[in-house]
Amino acid sequence: MASARLLSNLNRNKRIIGRDRSRRQLLRRDIFRKSKHGWRDTDLFSQPTYCCVCAQHILQGAFCDCCGLRVDEGCLKKADKRFQCKEIMLKNEGRAPDTMPHHWIRGNVPLCSYCVVCKQQCGSQPKLCDYRCIWCQKTVHDECMKNSLKNENCDFGEFKNLIIPPSYLTSINQMRKDKKTDYEALASKLGKQWTPLIILANSRSGTNMGEGLLGEFRILLNPVQVFDVTKTPPIKALQLCTLLPYYSARVLVCGGDGTVGWVLDSIDEMKIKGQEKYIPQVAVLPLGTGNDLSNTLGWGTGYAGEIPVAQVLRNVMEADGIKLDRWKVQVTNKGYYNLRKPKEFTMNNYFSVGPDALMALNFHAHREKAPYLFSSRILNKAVYLFYGTKDCLVQECKDLNKKVELELDGERVELPNLEGIIVLNIGYWGGGCRLWEGMGDETYPLARHDDGLLEVVGVYGSFHCAQIQVKLANPFRIGQAHTVRLILKCSMMPMQVDGEPWAQGPCTVTITHKTHALMLYLSGEQTDDDVSSTSDQEDIKDTE
Repeated sequence: MASARLLSNLNRNKRIIGRDRSRRQLLRRDIFRKSKHGWRDTDLFSQPTYCCVCAQHILQGAFCDCCGLRVDEGCLKKADKRFQCKEIMLKNEGRAPDTMPHHWIRGNVPLCSYCVVCKQQCGSQPKLCDYRCIWCQKTVHDECMKNSLKNENCDFGEFKNLIIPPSYLTSINQMRKDKKTDYEALASKLGKQWTPLIILANSRSGTNMGEGLLGEFRILLNPVQVFDVTKTPPIKALQLCTLLPYYSARVLVCGGDGTVGWVLDSIDEMKIKGQEKYIPQVAVLPLGTGNDLSNTLGWGTGYAGEIPVAQVLRNVMEADGIKLDRWKVQVTNKGYYNLRKPKEFTMNNYFSVGPDALMALNFHAHREKAPYLFSSRILNKAVYLFYGTKDCLVQECKDLNKKVELELDGERVELPNLEGIIVLNIGYWGGGCRLWEGMGDETYPLARHDDGLLEVVGVYGSFHCAQIQVKLANPFRIGQAHTVRLILKCSMMPMQVDGEPWAQGPCTVTITHKTHALMLYLSGEQTDDDVSSTSDQEDIKDTE
């Protein structure tokens, strides 16, 4: 009897605990939904963290990914009422429009922070201590905080030339009410070096690393500048450029080459709408697997958090503007009764038919079936290796020269016994291989991404592709051209444009120049080969 009573009490206690837990979860979700803070649940912090309300060590709580406020689960409601998040626009009507005081938050300052007054390290004590301004990121000791510092105007710190100040958006809002559009005069107060940055991040790229990056950028910039393209399409996010001075905006795309292509397509739509003066320059933070375009532009083969986000912003400020050719790929199916319009693609990187397109096609087919298995770059490359090895044995694309005809600038080209043809716009291919230059043991005109020329090469199979990637062989260089036409006479063949593959029947593929994109090039990330290649290109320009 006693044991039955004890069991009943235990079950009742479990129900009460479960009911209390679900109530807390509902309350937390309700606060998250209504709050102006960007609350995110967490029980794991990279350093000892203390609640901004009760000052106790946090075991389970939340943090705001806009202002960095950190709070214990039980104090969440109080913190939401007591502390204001970043103002993306000024609400205090009595405040001077061009001034902004510091917005101090106490405690949990970043590691290796130094006091702006005494220059000694901040946040070193095991308790809630010291202050950080959520706009300029300056830190100050409790004892060094003075009334003059509390009332001092914020200069937005190191990244002031990238931040869109709340006062600017307030003035823009007033100008639009007054039906004025003289943004140039308004921006002149911010200086000639002001190049506001818009972040377009794909939260699904790079094993979902993009989601964490969104919060880090919101902390350093104005949250209104940071967009998740899975929730706000690039064409909508880029309309922020129309509120900025002509030719001033920069965009940082955080994602793979596919995300970059999506953003560049949206910029082309801006041109169609007559918004050429607002076209931004585009930088890349590579999160995907291939990232050949970002590698060509000096941004590296992949970002895994090895450098802090603040350094990424410094790199954007130091980058130089260049042009990138963009090409139209038109695929017209053969047949007397084919009434469908030709398929059109926009190419930034490369077009190919043959074994590399087959590997991409197999990879995409299996990723669609089981996306959870493709969660890391290493695993993705292992899958590519598997399909490449399989094709070495099967040779599904053999005798390509008997199935296709190739024309460069209208002239027919005789082909050897190839399995694949690759048409290049950029220097890198296949996840970091400089295909056109090969081993560099032969002199060929340098490949450039802004000269209106395409480089066309052939490969003898998957094994030949692997040899090229480890610099044990050269591709078969077919030539350079302004226009490329490829006629597939029979059978189905795998094709791809910028990593987007499909199986294609008899058709005519025509590649012609479409437009230019304004990109940002980071010279500091070059390898030794890239430096010599760039200097050679500059010598060529000087002689032209």
